Amino acid sequence: MAGIPEAMSAAHKFGMRIIPGVEISALYSPREIAGAGEPVHILAYYGMCGPSRFDELERMLSDIRDGRYLRARNMLAKLNRLKVPIKWEHVTKIAGEGVAPGRLHIARAMVELGHVENVRQAFNKYIGDDGPAYATGSEPFAETVVQLISRTGGISALAHPWALKNPHAVIRALKCAGLNAMEVYRSDGKVDGFSELAEKYGFLKIGGSDFHGRGGKDESDIGTVKLAITTLCCFLKMARPIWCSAMKDILLKFAEEPSAANLGKIVKFGELINFDGFSSMDAGVDIVNLCLCSWLSNDGMEEVELEEC
Repeated sequence: MAGIPEAMSAAHKFGMRIIPGVEISALYSPREIAGAGEPVHILAYYGMCGPSRFDELERMLSDIRDGRYLRARNMLAKLNRLKVPIKWEHVTKIAGEGVAPGRLHIARAMVELGHVENVRQAFNKYIGDDGPAYATGSEPFAETVVQLISRTGGISALAHPWALKNPHAVIRALKCAGLNAMEVYRSDGKVDGFSELAEKYGFLKIGGSDFHGRGGKDESDIGTVKLAITTLCCFLKMARPIWCSAMKDILLKFAEEPSAANLGKIVKFGELINFDGFSSMDAGVDIVNLCLCSWLSNDGMEEVELEEC
């Protein structure tokens, strides 16, 4: 989530609303066998103040990032055995300094070296979930991810369920774990029965383009999923009380221990109105009031918009 503060700052200049979020790679394993199971992607959506227990979320994401280094090396080893040689240095250069290499970076290296024509072909032929060079990292169990998102004040959603081998079993398990929503609307307009599944389990129906910057005509572009305004309104109505509860937790923790470090956590994701001038932790109560005023004023404007829907 390291890029979110910059995104929110940029969006603020254009009067746009950014919903802080992250897509977490997980595994569904009925018997909870580490490293075994079906890949599942869980979306986490947070309010403008971010997760209430950011350190807890960051630990999980850090473990996943660390596992990606091992996963990438294992993929390269498999590719080499398939006569598709790629050097580690090539992949890390594409990923960038300090960035955990993922499948997209390996796919781009394959394109640059002429092993495949495009990124899509790299996934379809070699490194997709069922590909001969696929490898798992240190992904947590999907139920654990859903529970953590709930614990940190977020809305959890199952991403692209049509990509699952056993969607019914996964959806049932995630329902028990506390999943809030499920992607149903796609860029091609199809829902393939998943709308009925969402209704059966009482999930909020949402959608997304699944845009990852892979490039090429086979990837949906940002904004290609056509969502009714009522879908967004239903999402925000579900999210607001959860996000407000997270806001309360964040401010209570700061009130208990006002410090520069904790202040940094408060303003990490959202800009505050009239924040200039606070340099002393003696103004802890004033800072709490300022945060409430800023965040609630934004939510107040949003509430009017929701009522109009």
